[in-house]
Amino acid sequence: MQEDKLYHYAVIRLVPRIEREEFFNVGLIFFCKRERYIRFEYHLCPEKFRLMHSEAAYEDVIENLETHKQIALGNLKCGPIAQLDIPERFRWLTATRSSILQTSPTHPGKTADLDATFNRLFEELVK
Repeated sequence: MQEDKLYHYAVIRLVPRIEREEFFNVGLIFFCKRERYIRFEYHLCPEKFRLMHSEAAYEDVIENLETHKQIALGNLKCGPIAQLDIPERFRWLTATRSSILQTSPTHPGKTADLDATFNRLFEELVK
């Protein structure tokens, strides 16, 4: 039997108009220190995006999400933040900010299968 591993996750939210405080979930960041595991995935439905009457361009938001994903993965082309160790990258990506991309508070959990748990949470919370 596999031992459960402690993980943390946060939901990535798109806040098209910060002053209205409306948002919808567009991604998930998931982290396990012991396994040196970090995963960031996103899904931005174009129809839902248009319904939110965002002033931002869809392509710009996708580009921003992809940059966040590359930082999570440690892509050195993404600057000094991407060069930090995994726990620091996770904390930076989940820090409170007032931009159109924000994260939920972080939530802990335990699982024997990190990928399966990520996939379940992504389906439940994002898709």
